[in-house]
Amino acid sequence: MRKIIIRRNLIALLLLTILSVTSCSFTTKKFDTEDSDKDKILLELITYVIKEGHFDMREIDDDFSTAVYEDYIQGLDPIKRHFLASDVEEFEAYKTQLDDQLENKNLIFFNLTIERLKERMEESKSFYRELLDKPFDFSEDEMINTDYEEREFAATKSELKERWRKQFKFTTLSTYYDKIEEQQNALENGEDIEVKSKDELEAEAREITLESIENYFDTMSDLERKDWFSLYINSLVSQFDPHTNYFAPRDKDRFDISMSGKLEGIGARLQKERDNVKIVEVISGGPAWSNGELEVGDLIQKVKQEDEEEAVDIRGMRLDDAVELIKGPKGTKVVLTVKKVDGKIETIEIIRDVVEIEETYAKSSTVKKDNSTYGVINLPKFYFDMENYNERNAASDIRKELERLKDINAEGLIIDLRNNGGGSLSTVVDIAGFFIEKGPIVQVRDAKNNTEILRDKDPKIVWDKPLVILVNELSASASEILAAAMQDYKRAVIIGSNQTYGKGTVQNVIDLNRWMRNSSLGDMGALKITTQKFYRINGGSTQLKGVESDVPVPDRYSYIDIGERDYENPMPWDKISAASFEKWNDYKNWDKIIEKSRERLSQNEQIQLIDENAQWVKSQRDRNDFSLNYEDFKAQVNLVEEKSEKFKDISEYKTGLLFESLPYEQQLISKDSSLAEKRKRWHETLAKDVYVQEALNVLDDLKSSSKESELAARKE
Repeated sequence: MRKIIIRRNLIALLLLTILSVTSCSFTTKKFDTEDSDKDKILLELITYVIKEGHFDMREIDDDFSTAVYEDYIQGLDPIKRHFLASDVEEFEAYKTQLDDQLENKNLIFFNLTIERLKERMEESKSFYRELLDKPFDFSEDEMINTDYEEREFAATKSELKERWRKQFKFTTLSTYYDKIEEQQNALENGEDIEVKSKDELEAEAREITLESIENYFDTMSDLERKDWFSLYINSLVSQFDPHTNYFAPRDKDRFDISMSGKLEGIGARLQKERDNVKIVEVISGGPAWSNGELEVGDLIQKVKQEDEEEAVDIRGMRLDDAVELIKGPKGTKVVLTVKKVDGKIETIEIIRDVVEIEETYAKSSTVKKDNSTYGVINLPKFYFDMENYNERNAASDIRKELERLKDINAEGLIIDLRNNGGGSLSTVVDIAGFFIEKGPIVQVRDAKNNTEILRDKDPKIVWDKPLVILVNELSASASEILAAAMQDYKRAVIIGSNQTYGKGTVQNVIDLNRWMRNSSLGDMGALKITTQKFYRINGGSTQLKGVESDVPVPDRYSYIDIGERDYENPMPWDKISAASFEKWNDYKNWDKIIEKSRERLSQNEQIQLIDENAQWVKSQRDRNDFSLNYEDFKAQVNLVEEKSEKFKDISEYKTGLLFESLPYEQQLISKDSSLAEKRKRWHETLAKDVYVQEALNVLDDLKSSSKESELAARKE
C-alpha cells in the first residue's frame, strides 16, 4: 500500500525535476522509418537514447525484466480488482523474458496483458450494477482490508466479485454515514427538511457509489492502446532511476505547461463529467475570463474553428481530444456551443491568447513585526520556458520582487520553498547569485566523471539583507540546490523538516522526433532522461540525504515515508571534492541564533501539537482493516473526530501578524476580484503559519547580528 500511496501523492514531483538546458550529444544512428509499427520503433528509439545518454546505465538482464514485470502489472491493476490469479500465472511465463523482448522489439507480453485487462473490465461491467442493485446490510459483522499491495490476486471470478461487493459496501457505508449525520445536524439546527428513512438514505448512498464507478469505467474506456503503451514504456525506463520518464506527445505538452506556467488557449480548466466536458475553473486574466460569458459549471457541447462551417460535437469524446479542439494558437477564434448552468444553450466566441497560470509563479507579501517590515516570497517551482529561457522565468520574477521589496525598505526576507518540486537548473543558479557577491553555486558531474562548477559571475548583490529559507520534505531538486548553497555560504538560515526530499540528479528532455525527420509515424513524444548528478559546493550530494535544516521542525509529513529514498531505484549518495568559496560574514553569533530558534520552537505548544498530530496521521495511514458494520464504523469515526477535535487548534492558530500585497499588486487587485480572493486566502494562511512566525523571529536575530557586524567593522 505504501508504494501505491507514494506514487499517487508524488506524481507531480516526477515532473518538477531539475532540468538542464544543455543538450545531449548522440552518435549518428538511423532508424527504419518505413516500419509501420510505431510501437516497435518507439521501443528501439528509447532503448538507444537510454544506452547512449543515461548517467548510470544498468544491465538489461533477467533482474531488470523481473522489476519491469512487477512494476507494470502493479500499474495495470494496482488494487487487484481486475486480473485473476490464473491471468498472473500466465503472465509470469514472461517475467524474465522482457529484456529479450525489448531487444527484439517483441510486444507479445504487452499485447497479452492489455487484451486480458480489457476482457476483465468487460466482465466487471457485467456485474457491478447487480451488486449495487440491492441494499447493503450494515448490521452484519464484516471487515475489509485495504492493504492491496500485500493482497493476492483473486483465485476465482466469484472471489473477485466478492471483493468488488465489499469495496462497494465500504464506499457506500461512508456516504451513508455522512447522509445520516447531515440529516441529524439539520434537524438539530431546526432546518425545515424532508426527513428520509434510513432505507432511503442507504439507497441514495448506493446511487452515489454507482455514479462513481460509472465515471471510473467511462474514464477507463477513454484510454487507448497508446495510453497503455506509455505505461509499459515507463515501467521499462523507470528501472534506470525514478526520474527517467517517457512523455507521450500530449504528456510533453502538459510538462511544458507545468514548467513555463503558460499555454495558448481560452484559459479554462476542463473536466470530463460522464459524456460532457465541464468548465471547472476560469483562469484569471485569460481570454474566457476577459470575455465574461463562460462560467464554472457550464458544459461545452460543440466546438467550431473560425475556418470551419460545421461545429464538432464533443459529447462523448475523450477529454484529451476535446481539449485539442478547444485550445489553439494565440489570435485565433473558437466558437463554443455551451449548455449554461441554468440549462440555456448559448454560442460563445472567444479569441485565444497566451494564458499564464498565476499559481505557477512567484508571489510576494510584506509583513510588519514590531517596527520592522519584512518580505515573504513564495516560489512554487523554478519555472522557465522550454523553448526560450529569456521569456518569463523564476529568476527574472524573483529579481523583480527583490527590487520591489527594496523599494519599500524591507529589512529581511523569507523565501518559502515548501512543496517546491524543482525545475530549471539555470534559474536556481541565477537566483542564488542574487544573494552573494560571486562564487560557485552547484557542481555537476556527468557519466564520465567530468565535473563542472556552475557559478554566479555577477559581483552585484541584489539582496544583501537577512535571509531565511523555509523547506519541507517535498522541497526537491532545484529547491535543494538553493537551500544547500545558501546554507554552505552561511547566507541563510534553513528552517523546516529534518531533511528535504533528496533528489540530486539532473535531467534532459530529449525530443525523440529528431531521429524521425522523414517518418510518417507521427509525433514520437519525448524522453526525460537522467544525464548528470549535482553536488553541493561543499562536495556532498543532496541525493537521498537532501538538505538538513539548520532549525529542524516537525510537520505533518515527519513520520511518513516520503522522499527519494522511498523509491525503488534511486541513485546512491556520494561525495566529490569541495569547490573553493568564501562564507558570508555579515552575521555574528550564527550558532547562537540557530540555538535560540531551536529553543523557542522546543517550547512552542503549537509545534508540539503539530508533532503529535503527525504521529497520529502516521498511525491512521498504517490502518488497513475497517469494519463494514455501521455501529462499529460510527464508533471508529467518533474516535477519529474526538482526536481531530484536539488538533483543531492547529488550523485555528493565529500569529496576529498582518500580511499585505506590495503596492504594484494592490493596483492589480483593485481591478481583479479573482486575484484579490487568492491573495486574501494566501495572506490568511500566512497569518496562521507558525513556521513563518518563527522565520520572522530569526530575521529579527539576523538583523541585530548584521548591525553588530556593521558596528564592529566601523570600529576597525
